[in-house]
Amino acid sequence: MKNNSDEFFMKRALKEAYRGVGRTSPNPPVGAVIVHNDKIIGKGYHHQAGKPHAEIEAIKSARGRVAGARMYVTLEPCNHYGKTPPCAEAIVKAGITSVVIGITDPNPKVAGGGCEYLYSHGLEVKTGVLKDECEELIEHFSVNVLKNRPFISLKSAVTLDGWIATSSGDSKWITNEKSRNYVHRLRDIHDSVVVGVSTVIADNPQLTCRKRGGRNPVRIIFDSALRTPNDSIIFKCASSKIIVICGDDALKEKETKLLDKGAEVIRVPLSKGKPDIKISIEELNKKFSISSILLEGGSAMARSFLQARLIDKIYVFTAPFILGGGDGIPMVSGPGPRKMDKALKLSKIKTKRFGDDILMIGYPVYDV
Repeated sequence: MKNNSDEFFMKRALKEAYRGVGRTSPNPPVGAVIVHNDKIIGKGYHHQAGKPHAEIEAIKSARGRVAGARMYVTLEPCNHYGKTPPCAEAIVKAGITSVVIGITDPNPKVAGGGCEYLYSHGLEVKTGVLKDECEELIEHFSVNVLKNRPFISLKSAVTLDGWIATSSGDSKWITNEKSRNYVHRLRDIHDSVVVGVSTVIADNPQLTCRKRGGRNPVRIIFDSALRTPNDSIIFKCASSKIIVICGDDALKEKETKLLDKGAEVIRVPLSKGKPDIKISIEELNKKFSISSILLEGGSAMARSFLQARLIDKIYVFTAPFILGGGDGIPMVSGPGPRKMDKALKLSKIKTKRFGDDILMIGYPVYDV
């Protein structure tokens, strides 16, 4: 089969996989298609953790016609027992004779095991087809297993001259409705959304996902002294968990009031008067198994996470407004470098257009 055909069918597998994005945590989203005589005879994706994997769904959808067929799968089939049996074993039993794989498993404990099992049972195996696209698909999972922490995305909306709000804190609305709808898509595919208490006080946000068919993320507030108002709208909407991260010396009476509202409180040591970012992320990972975070906090939160080198991906919406005046609130607070060559650079840039707004997506490149 020609390489361009391999890419065509892998794109179909990727399309399947994206149907499960945001639903499979802590597992990665995976898609698979089965091809015979250049026709797709089966397809499937991983719906959620604990349910059959994409390969099994594809085999089932083919209704027993897979002997001698080729499977395209975005991620190396597993070869270990977890909540479900090994997919590599099921592929061999089904009579599939060749497997085209996007990427091998990023988990060093199991990487290569599925490919080796398939090879050892006489199957033709090819890897690396649409590798970059398949890596992006599971980037949340990859950070989880390689860095033992959640994948963290920073979202911001700025004017042409770089402000996220006026000097009074007003930011409604910098972006248009189409851009704001996309933010709800981002909330849908992340396990949680994070803001600082200043954002809660200033904007009184719901932090819910209002995308049709979407899911509400866990809502996390960084609040050193537990200043979150008890009548905040966040306590009155949605059923998703609310977590407040405070300093270890915050008043117990304030914690009790938040607990009465249904929130969970995590106490961590303070660093420069704020909850220590790295310890906070470790606690979230340990206590709640959160695989991904969308950071929607203000400029101080952005600075803290960037300084800690915890931001993995950045989404910046730019709207066609010029605030001027020089006294607005910047995207990232605090002093910056004195030389342009010390600025934080982004790689793998993508852009999207939402009416007059432009979204830039990139990955920060931290100095070694």
